[in-house]
Order: sequence, then C-alpha cells, then structure tokens
Amino acid sequence: MDAIDEQIITELTRNARISHAELGQRVRLSRNAVRQRVERLERQGHIGGYTIVRPSHGPDHAVVAAHVLVYREDRMRGGDVLAALKRIPEVVSCDVLSGQFDLLVSVEAATLERVQGIWEQIAQMPGVRDTVTALALSRVVSRPRQP
Repeated sequence: MDAIDEQIITELTRNARISHAELGQRVRLSRNAVRQRVERLERQGHIGGYTIVRPSHGPDHAVVAAHVLVYREDRMRGGDVLAALKRIPEVVSCDVLSGQFDLLVSVEAATLERVQGIWEQIAQMPGVRDTVTALALSRVVSRPRQP
C-alpha cells in the first residue's frame, strides 16, 4: 500500500458512496486508475465491505442494546462458545477480554424479549459458567472507525 492507497481509504472512510471520478479528482488519478486501485484494495482485504447504518431514533428504528459479560468454563478451550456466538445474528460484536471477565458480547435486537432470549441462549451454552448483563439506556457516541 502506498500513500495514494491510504488517501483512497481515507476518502472512502469519509464517504463510501463517492464516485470513482470524484475520488480520482481528490487523489489526482483518473477514474479508471482509482477503480483498479479500489478493486485491488478489496482483493487484498484492505477494504472489507461497505456498511449500512440505520438511524436508531424513532419508532420504526427502535433497537434494544445489551452487553453480556460471559465467563467460560475454560478460556483456552472455549472455541465452541465463540462459534455459537457467531451464529446469533443479533450479536454485533464479541471481544475476548483480559482480567476478570472473559468475553464482552454486544447484542442489538428489535425487542427486549429477543434480548432476553439471546441471554438465555448464551447462559445455557455448554462451556458458559456465568453471565452478567447490562442494558444500554442510551447511546452517547456512535461514530465510524477512523483510519
């Protein structure tokens, strides 16, 4: 990756819908050269996809967010728990933690009942020793990751 690739990624991070022609003007390349670079960056895994962001306000966009701290029976051999979490569509992130807690699982669902069902599903998984759950009351900061 060179400096122009970095500029392309920066511009796409700001606006993933920018046209190749506009992007080319910003990085001083032709539309075709930009297209080829973007395709190469996608193949190499530097661009992994484009994200849909839904507004979280208003009755049509309500979402219930929760964070579940998971204690596994065996941190080193708990891959089955991780695989099961990956199959739950409402799990939006799962981080392996150091310290007292083992996993931090973030869940976003349409209803409180669905969050409860997911919590019960996680708590009953073989290899899960215990859970602690917190509901998110409001989101103060929500921004795309910066390059």
